[in-house]
Amino acid sequence: METVMRLATEKGVVIFSKSSCCLCYAVNVLFQELGINPAVYEISQQDHEGREIEKALIRLGCNAPFPAVFIGGQLVGSTNEVMSLHLSGKLVQMLKPFML
Repeated sequence: METVMRLATEKGVVIFSKSSCCLCYAVNVLFQELGINPAVYEISQQDHEGREIEKALIRLGCNAPFPAVFIGGQLVGSTNEVMSLHLSGKLVQMLKPFML
């Protein structure tokens, strides 16, 4: 849990991702198109730390552990939550402090 929170606060927008996840890629592209260059942490199921990070994300309340998006150190959620915020116009407001 400590590792997740430390990484989630290192940059304004952080995505925990898996390389094989097309939704992770789509969320990353969305942020880039909005002028955000998120920190992306690729998690591997093959190593112990990757499995522990996935468990921590689930304990934090991310119902689909990947992508797990943090904005300003706060868990926003996964693809559904990010897209809902975007469609309602709230995502851009949340991202303004971090825009290039």
